[in-house]
Amino acid sequence: MIKLTKFNSDSKERGEFILNAELIQTIETTPDTVITLVNEKKLIVEEPTEEVVRRVMKYRRALKQL
Repeated sequence: MIKLTKFNSDSKERGEFILNAELIQTIETTPDTVITLVNEKKLIVEEPTEEVVRRVMKYRRALKQL
């Protein structure tokens, strides 16, 4: 699970959410960061593509340590 921020979210609420990283099919920069899930749903997030990839890698490394 990784924490991300919804694109153009109200700064008062921050629009943070937790995403199951196992559901990610692709991550694109269009120039916004668009995450496509295995069910074809698309999410636009504030974090740059490189940061999303870093968080997914950190999550997967943590799973291997269990």
